[in-house]
Parts: sequence; structure tokens; C-alpha cells
Amino acid sequence: MMEKYDLIIRPKRHAFDINFKEIWQYRDLLRMFVKRDIITVYKQTILGPIWFVVQPIMTTLIYMVVFGRIAQISTDGTPQILFYLGGITIWNYFQESFNTTAKTFTENANIFGKVYFPRLIMPFAKVTSGLIKFGIQFAFFMAVYLYYLFTQEGAVQPNWSIALLPVYILLMAMFGLGTGIIFTSWTTKYRDLTFLLTFGVQLLMYASPVIYPVSSIPEGTMRDILLLNPFTPILEGFKYAFLGAGHFSWTSLGYSAAVATVILFLGIIIFHKTERNFIDTV
Repeated sequence: MMEKYDLIIRPKRHAFDINFKEIWQYRDLLRMFVKRDIITVYKQTILGPIWFVVQPIMTTLIYMVVFGRIAQISTDGTPQILFYLGGITIWNYFQESFNTTAKTFTENANIFGKVYFPRLIMPFAKVTSGLIKFGIQFAFFMAVYLYYLFTQEGAVQPNWSIALLPVYILLMAMFGLGTGIIFTSWTTKYRDLTFLLTFGVQLLMYASPVIYPVSSIPEGTMRDILLLNPFTPILEGFKYAFLGAGHFSWTSLGYSAAVATVILFLGIIIFHKTERNFIDTV
């Protein structure tokens, strides 16, 4: 009598042979990793999840002093605290997703070498757990936002594009996941790239309209380069939706979506190809 098995592990034949159905079958493991990421990070801290809010508050205050008062960079007539806090909130989700997924292979080599499960589960869990941190920070942003909305007439001008918030979050997740798994795939062989991690993300933030609006850049080559940045439509769209300042364009948003899709697709292919033999190099 032949035995029946619930799971059959087969060799992967090529880089495009990705079993997404298997990833869905391991959704319980995904939930477990998400829970682990949230609990273990702040388990032995006094403030716990409050640190999720402390970070953007302190960063916003620094930006208000340095870029608002000293450099006197325009915020398109919107309250400085909302302008900086809004940019930081949406940007932090990408940054968190990228930083955590970029360490997938190096930080989990022991687990990957001992037990089988779809390796993409791990970076997916990082991006999902990042949503919880984003939710807490966004709730704080909304608390400040509602204060200005109901107490300072005309300070903010929300509009219909608020409905696109899930799209902006999804695109940031795609960028964070795609770039992160590409980076972690490369660092299995080229460890020097890990030194560029923090510096690279910080540099990318200043090259994106997080702490300044596109309107503050004079028309010409520099603005054209800024508009080629696929993060620009997301950041500008987010601020336009809630503050009424900024720029929104369906064409620009479509451009960001196309770039995010390509990066994520390439990231999955590269990650899938690397996972087959990375244990020999990590």
C-alpha cells in the first residue's frame, strides 16, 4: 500500500519555478514569524510599542528645527509638524521593510540550513510586521492631523485621493520587499554591501521629497531628475491627499507602480535563484 504525503519537496528546476501556492500553504508560519518579530523586538523594553511613536516624534522635531527654522525650507504653506511627520511616516515603512528584508539570508542562515520552508516566507513576514509599526505611527499622525483639521481652519485640505492610501502603502511595501531581497541576495557573496545599507537608505531619503516639496526645487534638470525618482509620486501623493499641498498625477503614480512591479519581480527571481546555494557561501 502506497503512503500518502501532505507535502512533497521537489528540486527547483530554474529561477522562474516559484511555487506561490506553497507559500500560501505556509501562512500559519508567516503569522508566527510576524508575531515573533513584534514581540521579541520590544519584549524587554519599558515603553514597548510606544517606541514606535517616539522615533517619528523626535525625528520630526529635529527636522522642524534644522530644515524648518534654520534652513527655512518651504512646506507648501502646510503646518511643519504635519508635513514632516507625514513624510516620515510613509517613508519609515519603506525603510523598515528594506532594512529588515535586506538581512534575510545572513540573519537566518542557521534556520535555513536546518529546516525546510519557502524562504520567501521570511521577508514577507518582515514586510507584514512592518505594517503594524506603520499603523501605530500613522495613528499618531492622524491624531495630530485631526487636531489641525478641526481647530485650525484651512490649515489642511483633505481631498478624494485619501482613498488611494492603501495603494501608497502597497507600493512602499513592494519597493521595500523588492529592493530588500535583491540586497540580501547580493550580500551572500559580497559582504561589503552591508556597509552601504544605512548610508544608502539615508542618501535615498534626501534624494526623495520627504523633508521638502517638489515645488521647492527650481524647474530644470534637478527637478526632472527628482521626478524620475519612483518614490516622488508616492510621497507627493500622500501629502497631497491629506494636506492638500503637493502634486498628484495618475501618470506619475502609474510610473511608480510599474517600477515597483519590475523591482519586486526581479527581486523574487534573484532571491529564488540565490536560495538554492546560498548556504554554501553564507
